[in-house]
Amino acid sequence: MDKLNILVFGAGAIGAYIGGSLAQAGNRVVFIEHPRAISELQEHGLVLDLTVDRGRWTENDPSSAVYRPSSVEFVSTIADALPLGPFDFAVFALKSFDTASALEGMKPFAGQLPTIVCLSNGVDNEPDLESVLGPGSVLAGTVASAIGRRGVGDIVLERLRGVGVADGHRLSRLVAEALDAAGLNARVIRRAADMKWSKMLTNLPANATAAILDMTAAEVFAHPGLFHLEMDMLREALRVMHAHGIKVVNLPGVPVRMLALGTKLPGFIAHPLMQKAVGGGRGGKMPSFHIDLHSGRGKSEVGWLNGAVVRFGKRRGVPTPVNQVLTETLQALTSGELPLDVFARRPERLLARMGDMTEKNKLSH
Repeated sequence: MDKLNILVFGAGAIGAYIGGSLAQAGNRVVFIEHPRAISELQEHGLVLDLTVDRGRWTENDPSSAVYRPSSVEFVSTIADALPLGPFDFAVFALKSFDTASALEGMKPFAGQLPTIVCLSNGVDNEPDLESVLGPGSVLAGTVASAIGRRGVGDIVLERLRGVGVADGHRLSRLVAEALDAAGLNARVIRRAADMKWSKMLTNLPANATAAILDMTAAEVFAHPGLFHLEMDMLREALRVMHAHGIKVVNLPGVPVRMLALGTKLPGFIAHPLMQKAVGGGRGGKMPSFHIDLHSGRGKSEVGWLNGAVVRFGKRRGVPTPVNQVLTETLQALTSGELPLDVFARRPERLLARMGDMTEKNKLSH
C-alpha cells in the first residue's frame, strides 16, 4: 500500500509502539509530545525492542528485532504539526485522565485535524473526542498487545497479541491495513462498543484491587476472599454490558469470551483457571493502576474503567457495589484523602469495606 503521513498524540508506551512501528514500515510519523520529552527523544531517538516477536528475527538473531525508526519527527504543539501535513489519520493513545486537557488543545484546530484513531482504554474517550471534533471524526481502536516502557522513547514489546479497529468508518480498512502492514496484527471488529467494553473487561481483573492493597495480581487471585470479590466485579460489568446490548467479543490474541465464561463456572473450577490466566499471565508485573498510584502524579484511570461500569449501571438500574467501592477507594488513595498504607497488604480491610457497602445497600432498599 502507499506510504502514509500519520500524526501521533503522545510518545508514551502505546503511542511510541504504534507510531514507531508505522514509521519502521516506511510511513512518515509526526509525534506531538511535551517539550521536556522531545529533547530526550531527539537525543536518543525512538527504540523499539520487538525481540519477543520471533517473526521479526533475521538469521535467528534476536537483536535484529530492535529498531530505531528514522522517519519520525517530534513537535510540541498541534500548530507546529499541522504544516507537516496533510495527515491520513492521527493516533490518540493518551491515558484517559489526560483526554480532557488534550481536548482543550484540540479545540482551536478542530476543523483542521485528521480522523483520530482512539486507542485509549475505557469507553468514554471516543464520545468525548467527537463532542469537540464533530461526528465521524473518531475511529475507535484498541491495543491488546502488552507494551512496556524502559524510559522516554525506549519501548519493549512484552507480548504480541494485536490491535482492533472498529468497522463502519470510511477509514476502518485503510487504518487496519496500515497497522497490519506494520506488523501489529490488526483486525477489524464489527461493533465499536463491543470491542471497547471487551477490552475494558481485560483491564479490570486485579487492577484496582492490586493497587489498593499493594499486592500482585497473582497474590490477589490466590486469596479466596479477593478471588470472589474479583469475580463479583466482573459479573457486575457483564450485567451492565448485557443491559446496554453490548456483547463480549474476542480481541486479537485475547479470548475475552473465555474470561466471561469463567464468571459462570463453579468457584472450585474457576479459581485455578482464573488464577493461572490473570495472576500467572501478569507475573510479578504490577498493573497500571498500581503504577499510576505510586507515580506521584495524583491521577488514576479507575474512574474511566471501574467508574464507567458504575455510571453505565446507573443508567439501566444495574447495581454495581463492588465496582463502586473499588473506584471510590482507589480515588481516595490517589487524591491523598486516605494514606497509602491504610489498605496495604490488608485484604481484610477492603473486604470489610465491601461488606459495609453491601449492608448499606440492603438497608437503603
